Amino acid sequence: MKVNTMAEMMAAGEMPDVLFWVGCAGSFDQRAQKITKAFASILDKVGVKYAILGKEEACTGDPARRAGNEFLFQMMAYQNIQVLNGYGIKKIVTACPHCFNILKNEYPELGGNYEVTHHTSFLQQLIDDGRIKMKEDGSFKGKKISYHDSCYLGRANDIYEAPRKVLEALDAELVEMKRCRSNGLCCGAGGAQMFKEDEPGDKRINIERTDEALATGASFIASACPFCNTMMSDGVKNREKETEVMVLDIAEMIAVSMV
Repeated sequence: MKVNTMAEMMAAGEMPDVLFWVGCAGSFDQRAQKITKAFASILDKVGVKYAILGKEEACTGDPARRAGNEFLFQMMAYQNIQVLNGYGIKKIVTACPHCFNILKNEYPELGGNYEVTHHTSFLQQLIDDGRIKMKEDGSFKGKKISYHDSCYLGRANDIYEAPRKVLEALDAELVEMKRCRSNGLCCGAGGAQMFKEDEPGDKRINIERTDEALATGASFIASACPFCNTMMSDGVKNREKETEVMVLDIAEMIAVSMV
């Protein structure tokens, strides 16, 4: 895929409509790279003029701040803000709720003011505007899909409808888990928990959450966060259900269902 970096665009005297913030997971995690590619292919298909920072993009500092290393967070944030402001970036879209939350809500106090959109809201807008058109008989038609609310998208930013509206466009049957929306259960990865050892207990959070998803009888678990995706996939593997249940990001579902 040919994806322009901001440096290349600026050199050509162009400015993108939106900057696609890829994030660490989307850049380095093999599973999350597929989500990045799916979202980029959607942007290409509908003709959105976008760019990425490429090697100039550093971690937002979210895991550092959540784990209590404020000094490291501020160092990383200032570095990113300098790059973003240097390019005069106004609009950012990202497929990671952690990046979304910190860029939108915590960067402004350090001088980084941008219009930040999560990819589910961005996709919903594209569908509403008629720019994304679905196949008549898509691969998810009539299938049961259960959507897992990401904490940083739902409870932290009150985004519950956009991902569900996007999934509705697939003509599938949306089945909710027992705990959903503002009562949703964390996948177990947020707040830098992904990077530390388990604490004493008798059940992992991601297994608890996966059991709730499996109880719906859905053949697809839809997520909107690379961390949630990993945790739910691990849960499905743990329960030996990977032949029956697939964990997919909403962008991947749209990418294969587009005309």
